[in-house]
Amino acid sequence: MFFSNRNITSERINSLKKFCNKLSIHFNDIELLDLAFHHRSYSNESEKFQHLNNERLEFLGDSVLGMSTATFLYKTLPESPEGDLARIKSVVVSEETLAPIALKIGIDKMLVLGKGEELSGGRKKKAILADAVEALFGAYYLDKGYEDAQKLVLSFIAPEIKKVLENKGHKDYKTLLQEWYQKKYKECPRYELVKNTGPEHDKIFWVTVHLGEVSFGPEKGKSKKDAEQNVAKLAYEELTANK
Repeated sequence: MFFSNRNITSERINSLKKFCNKLSIHFNDIELLDLAFHHRSYSNESEKFQHLNNERLEFLGDSVLGMSTATFLYKTLPESPEGDLARIKSVVVSEETLAPIALKIGIDKMLVLGKGEELSGGRKKKAILADAVEALFGAYYLDKGYEDAQKLVLSFIAPEIKKVLENKGHKDYKTLLQEWYQKKYKECPRYELVKNTGPEHDKIFWVTVHLGEVSFGPEKGKSKKDAEQNVAKLAYEELTANK
């Protein structure tokens, strides 16, 4: 086991097993799966379990997600150039895509949060949900290996790729803005984090985008990435409105 000295109740074990059954997966190490759902807000409030959160699994799962998605795109879209593959990948591995997946499979109900995060609606926050999905991928990779982890990833991501190809997915406005601006001015947009507000467990980020001497924003988001997407959307839509 990857961590111990902690008692998991039989009720929690049953919930974890039911979660696995819904996805048709199996964990040899049920504690590893449990760790994937522990947000840092919980460990921050517990001296005994300060190291027990899903951030390391999230780090690992992000790579598993990226490799699985990139390999699938490379093999299934042999005629697509690198830029198109990168754009599709950026959409389907984003918070906007992963958070709804988390809600669909019930990760929101499995999360272990600190009291403050719980009270602030942490179970519905896109960043927390998306991170937990990545942590799940990381945990499954450690428990079952890359092949099984890849199958799990693609069971969620392949349908999202199809949506993007059919133009029904979430738009990556940062990529759209960069491509438009580079083509027109041969420069890249520059994003500036103007400020962040709110308590540590419920921060709001405000970002401005600079396009040469013209600026748009600031726009806000629950994460810096969200704020960048929102201000990129504002700039792109205004700049292309009459094109």
